[in-house]
Amino acid sequence: MASRKPSAKAKRVAAFKSELEDLGSLFEQESMRRNELDAAREHARYEKSCASKMRYPTRADALEAIAACEEHGRRGLSTYKCSYCNGWHLTSHPWT
Repeated sequence: MASRKPSAKAKRVAAFKSELEDLGSLFEQESMRRNELDAAREHARYEKSCASKMRYPTRADALEAIAACEEHGRRGLSTYKCSYCNGWHLTSHPWT
């Protein structure tokens, strides 16, 4: 059983608070790690959906590119407006 003396209680409280400070730094490190992962994921999304693709200024230009691809045998393309660059890109995904 722990001592009931006020000085002993103060020591226990101080030890507990010092442990909390250590946990605080762990939570801060975890938060920073998650922020870095989120930034890396967002950059990967940007690379895949915008940076690695041809950009067309208008939907009509993108549709012309689709027609040219169809003339060369490539079928199943569609177009979408990019949320990163506000241009138009081609995709083979049927959901757009």
